[in-house]
Amino acid sequence: MRFQFDDGGRAAAGFKGSAGDCVARAVAIASGKPYAEVYAALAAGSGRERGSRGKSARNGIRVGRKWFKDYMRAIGFVWTPTMRIGSGCTTHLRDGELPPTGRHVVHVSKHSVALIDGVLHDTHDASRGGSRCVYGYWTMQAQP
Repeated sequence: MRFQFDDGGRAAAGFKGSAGDCVARAVAIASGKPYAEVYAALAAGSGRERGSRGKSARNGIRVGRKWFKDYMRAIGFVWTPTMRIGSGCTTHLRDGELPPTGRHVVHVSKHSVALIDGVLHDTHDASRGGSRCVYGYWTMQAQP
């Protein structure tokens, strides 16, 4: 699977250093929305969670939460699960196992990455040589 370095606009938005903001980066890249806008929306959602320590998307987002799923649907994405309880890993982060075209946010173990027309967009190659298991992915629907 081809890889292209892409920070999703994080540096251009004035954010410095590294962070565990893979979800914000992946959503910004796949949706084409500005990083700061996506980060703010995810931070607000995360800040409403019980036990939250404040509004931040810097140290990860719980992608299984209802508010996150509602946000993704609201910005035009549709969820496709690739792993079910007891099924084991059936889809990997490699060519031929994910859609070859379109804009996707792919959830893998402890990480999210953007996939655009079959090319991984992230700050590092998260494919682990094609062995990384995919839990599911969000696909951007055509805009009217």
